[in-house]
Amino acid sequence: MEWVRSPKVFDIWAGPGVRFPFTAETFIDDLKLDELQSRVLIDGDTVVAFGQTYQRLGHTHLGRLVVDPTAQGKGIGTELIQRLMLLGDELFDSSGYSLFVLKANTKAKNLYLKLGFDVAEYPEIMPLPDCLYMVKPRD
Repeated sequence: MEWVRSPKVFDIWAGPGVRFPFTAETFIDDLKLDELQSRVLIDGDTVVAFGQTYQRLGHTHLGRLVVDPTAQGKGIGTELIQRLMLLGDELFDSSGYSLFVLKANTKAKNLYLKLGFDVAEYPEIMPLPDCLYMVKPRD
């Protein structure tokens, strides 16, 4: 919750329909932490990353991906994505993986490209403006 305190960053990260400002209770409710598969990565006593996975349009969708800004550039984003994809493989019968990324977020986009994701046409109305839909086939 501390990494996404600005309203603009929070809105982009959390997506439509999530209340801001938030409390611990609204954060848990709106992010469906009791329903969606959510994972954190911990280094020692510190949470360093968070992400969720669920099925969307036949894919294991990765959402709300975030790495502690002070821990970026250390491979944590790669580990988070790989763990979420493995979790999706266990839980879902899907053709591959998908995620959204803002066009301006070149650091994240480059990471996803490096991990084998490609930009694809989104078959519905894009939920956020200036957003790319990326997919990766299952290995």
